[in-house]
Amino acid sequence: MEYITVSQAADKWNISDRRVRLMCSEGMIEGVIKQGRSYQIPIDAVKPLDGRTFRGKEIDEKYRALFRRIDSKKEELASRRPLTQGELKRLQEEFLLEFTYNSNAIEGNTLTLQETAMVLEGITIDKKPLKDHLEAVGHKEAFEYVKQLVSDQQEFSEKIIKEIHSLVLMDRREDRGVYRKIPVRIMGAANEPPQPYMVPVLMEKLMKEHIEMKKRLHIIELVSRFHMDFERIHPFIDGNGRTGRLLLNFELMQNGYLPINVKFTDRRKYYDCFTSYHQEADAEPIIRMVAAYVENELDRYLEMLQEDV
Repeated sequence: MEYITVSQAADKWNISDRRVRLMCSEGMIEGVIKQGRSYQIPIDAVKPLDGRTFRGKEIDEKYRALFRRIDSKKEELASRRPLTQGELKRLQEEFLLEFTYNSNAIEGNTLTLQETAMVLEGITIDKKPLKDHLEAVGHKEAFEYVKQLVSDQQEFSEKIIKEIHSLVLMDRREDRGVYRKIPVRIMGAANEPPQPYMVPVLMEKLMKEHIEMKKRLHIIELVSRFHMDFERIHPFIDGNGRTGRLLLNFELMQNGYLPINVKFTDRRKYYDCFTSYHQEADAEPIIRMVAAYVENELDRYLEMLQEDV
């Protein structure tokens, strides 16, 4: 581990030496070593977030340090030199491939990561169902649409939910963007989705509550809870999981965070989050899971953009 002095950190973060010393003494900077009256700060430490950032928000004490660390890294990333268009395009393509593979695999798609890449390039995989091909293409188009919505600064709405679902379910034309009209059961799930006649009412209620909570909750807690509530309603006949994860990323990106990719290998942990939320009203597992994915993406980008001090 390499370290820098208080003065070097102050220059790097454009704040006073006194402020850096105060941050060190209050434990706001991770990995700091105190040697006598001096502090040694890890060279890759990020500037702690201004405490005023959470003003007006209802942040549970158990999440404050976590959210502050994540938002500090987000701020640090924004201050670094931007990626070139070529670098950004390459990283976005890699993310899209892995996100498409993992999100579809969680729902039972049989394409491997390599096969998914080939399908997205227009190649047909022998002995693989047409449905699996269309799911890959539909997911790609849905994510591209999400990126465009973010670029256009479109407000989150039921209309957008249905439009995203229409792209996800491109293999089921009659069911695209339409709330289900029959009861459904989710195998192995802890809850039973509501009757179809309740879906429009519950979705309207969910969106209204979501808008109200947006003023009070940190974005990571907000999108985590919405994801659980959306999947509980299970508004569509199929494609709810893929649509829900796209919606989660839409709001993260809309608020300046990197999109996340819930891994197929983490599906058991992911399913356990639903059980905790629906059976025990415990949102902590999903909040911490989403937060960990967000932080991992930030760490990955920061590592790539690490500058010499």
